[in-house]
Amino acid sequence: MNAKSHVLVVDDEADIRELLAMTLTRMGVESHGAATQAEALALLAANSYDLCLTDMRLPDGDGLTVLDYVAKNHPNTPVAVITAHGSTENAVAALKAGAFDYLAKPVSLEQLRALIRSALNLPRGGEPGGPKDAAAKEGPVLLGNSQLMQQARLMIDKLARSQAPIHVTGESGSGKEMAARLIHDKGSRQAAPFVPVNCGAIPENLMESEFFGYKKGAFTGAAADRDGFFQAASNGTLFLDEVADLPLPMQVKLLRAIQEKKVRKVGSTTEENVDVRIISATHRNLAEEVKNGAFRQDLYYRLNVIELRMPSLREMREDIPLLAEMLLARLSGGGAAPRLSKDASLALQAYDFPGNVRELENVLERALTLASGDEISSTDLQLSGAPAPGNDAVADMDSSSLSLPEKLENIERQAIMAALEKAHYNRTAAAKLLGLSFRALRYRMERLGIKDELDAKR
Repeated sequence: MNAKSHVLVVDDEADIRELLAMTLTRMGVESHGAATQAEALALLAANSYDLCLTDMRLPDGDGLTVLDYVAKNHPNTPVAVITAHGSTENAVAALKAGAFDYLAKPVSLEQLRALIRSALNLPRGGEPGGPKDAAAKEGPVLLGNSQLMQQARLMIDKLARSQAPIHVTGESGSGKEMAARLIHDKGSRQAAPFVPVNCGAIPENLMESEFFGYKKGAFTGAAADRDGFFQAASNGTLFLDEVADLPLPMQVKLLRAIQEKKVRKVGSTTEENVDVRIISATHRNLAEEVKNGAFRQDLYYRLNVIELRMPSLREMREDIPLLAEMLLARLSGGGAAPRLSKDASLALQAYDFPGNVRELENVLERALTLASGDEISSTDLQLSGAPAPGNDAVADMDSSSLSLPEKLENIERQAIMAALEKAHYNRTAAAKLLGLSFRALRYRMERLGIKDELDAKR
């Protein structure tokens, strides 16, 4: 943001225009005002703006028409809409139509300033930090030349230029968190934190304090004030992974925080404004969860404003050799990576990969330990469902030297690893196979060191 930034304010209420103009002036930003849709379109035809703030209801039209005009004629100019208090449907409609963000009346000056800063920090086309420069930065990269992957990358670039809540769908291991990180890294919040949260890994009785923080003395053990995930992600992005695992009482609290852009710490009597962008993900079908009564419909509509679908590997088989080459280079730790033989490459492309990229990485890591020389054969891949290397060694281990607890831990570890492999590393499905709750499986994996081992391979 700089002193040369220009903003167009469109609202038929003179006091609102004056309030917005005064706020912009104090931020070092120049502004023009329009009271009608016709005036706004005339100013847009004659000038270029860095941001357009428009009311949804105008005497001769609506804000969506202004939004549509800007999208067609000034595609790099973000548009934020101002809606009546409680008019959630209008806000969602504007976000779906491509609005950068929205404000509800009465306008909160703190939220207004945060929105302006965020919009004016958006990378313009070709600027450093923009989509064209993203590849030059360290960070996640979505490789692939297939049509589906190209479409996903284009969608990510588009979504990075808005603040709309995004729901990322896709099978386990398809790169949902990577997509969320890219949206963050390419957008106006790139300098602020990206905070990923696994909603299925938080005990239900701790959820409110983990998300919203707590005040000293709020409960036994609360020795000092502590911020939650929302505060940690201030001005940045909060990524809610496996959001379908949230219990219904927490869904109510999350919905209010998203709608009001405010949170109340446990034990506090006051609320505080929060400025975060919400990106959620799950491998489950949220619409089905709503039908089954496991997920609130109103929260579903707020999270699923725009959906980004990450393709499965079997939908882009032509990208598998390129991905395999990249993964082998990384797994080789900077040394000379072995190449795939022709039959190995064909075998990988013929395999369905229910665990997607995560499973591909596991397969290649196993193949690296089995391969002799500088080439990986199809036999080294063990795609027919053969056990992973090391399992036979564990099974054949001379157990006479182990204590009973050690023997039981080995048996438990083998059972969990077998269930994970059968479920293609989907932990929820593995828990069902073992007759355990998700949280019980997570606890056992942490105790046995399996969780850290698998997380390190991601």
